[in-house]
Formats: sequence, structure tokens, C-alpha cells
Amino acid sequence: MKIALFGYGKMGKEIEKIALERKNEIGLIVDMHNADSFSIDELKKCDAAIEFTTPDTAIANIYKCFNAGVPVVVGTTGWLKNWDEVAKVCKEKNQTLFWASNFSVGVNLFFQLNEQLARLMNPHKEYNVTMEEIHHVHKKDAPSGTGITLAEGVLKNMPGKTKWVNNITSKPEELELVSKRIDEVPGTHSVRYSSEVDYIEITHLAHSRKGFALGAVLAAEFVKGKKGIYGMKDLLNI
Repeated sequence: MKIALFGYGKMGKEIEKIALERKNEIGLIVDMHNADSFSIDELKKCDAAIEFTTPDTAIANIYKCFNAGVPVVVGTTGWLKNWDEVAKVCKEKNQTLFWASNFSVGVNLFFQLNEQLARLMNPHKEYNVTMEEIHHVHKKDAPSGTGITLAEGVLKNMPGKTKWVNNITSKPEELELVSKRIDEVPGTHSVRYSSEVDYIEITHLAHSRKGFALGAVLAAEFVKGKKGIYGMKDLLNI
């Protein structure tokens, strides 16, 4: 299949590498040099688009794909305050949107493990849950989409926690989610349940961007010829 890439930084280049290894073709690359000059006709020649840019440009890129009739896979985070509007336009135009806070297969299995552990821990009020995420210094949003997804998974299964906060907190109803940005760390997420006698912790640590890139390419292959809104649960059938 022919894929359009929106964003050609480190992630875009890794996606290109994986796509070519899987016998796909890169039909269009959109970056800062041609973001305002590429044509809809160029985009229409592609079977799907993968969007990894910035929160400021993601929505405009999504709409360009809708207008071209090209399914779009979005890995950019930080724009979800506009989710309802974008989803509405997608449905009205009968287009295709695949969004995930994280495209790693391992991370999406970790999401399921996180929710199951929260359900198990909920009756045990002697444990307090806290979270920490570490990303590279170039990541613009904090907390990350992955961190928010993990936090929401805990909140859904622990009614005693009413909201997450992106700082250290001593309020029992708040879920502490601390964000750190360190050098070139691809991504580490930890969820810890602590009591006076012990603690339980689960952690996902990414070794590289390869897992994210592979998931994005798999998503692009998945949405070819489809209509509607999809996510990693659809791709992985979980």
C-alpha cells in the first residue's frame, strides 16, 4: 500500500523504515518544508496517512486527510480537547480516523494489565496508587497521552480517586501523575501501589521508538478501505 507521512522527524523516519521493510511504499512526505504547498491530489494517491507532528498542526492535517478521502492514523497527542469536534466531522464526512495515545503493542497490553490491577487493588484501601512517566526532553505535552490513558484506566476502576493531577499530591482523592523529561528516553511508565508494609509496581519501559513505529504502520495497514473511528483495541482485538 502507499502511505503518506505527516511529520518527518525521528519518529517519521522510523515509521518510513518499518513501512518499507513491510513492502509498503511512501507516497508523500509532509514536513515543515512543504506543509503549506503539497496538494490534495498528491494526498489522494495514498491509501492511508500516518500523522506524527505537533498538537498545533495535527487537527489541520486530520481535516486535510478527511477532505482527500484518505484514512488517517494519528499518533500526535495534546489535541484531545478537540476530540468531540474531530470525531463529529469524521462521522459526518464518512471518513476514517485511527487514534491511539500509544501505538506500541506492549504498551496496549500494559493498559489492560493496569486496569485489571486497579480492579484488584480497589478493595484494599491501605494502598495508595501513584504514577510516574519519563520521556525525552523533546516531548511537548505533559503528561503524555500514554500517561493520561493509564491514569484514566485507574480512575475508571478506583472510585475513591476522582481525578488525576500532574504533580505530587497528598490529597487522597487525587491520583498523582508525575511527568519527567530526561535526555533521549523513549518512554517509561510506572504505576505503584504503596502501603506501610509493601508496594506493588508495574512498569513499561520502551527500549526504542521501533515498537511505536511498527504499531503505527500496522494501524495504517488495518484502516485501508475502512470507514469509521478505530483504536488499538480494534487492531489487537482486545
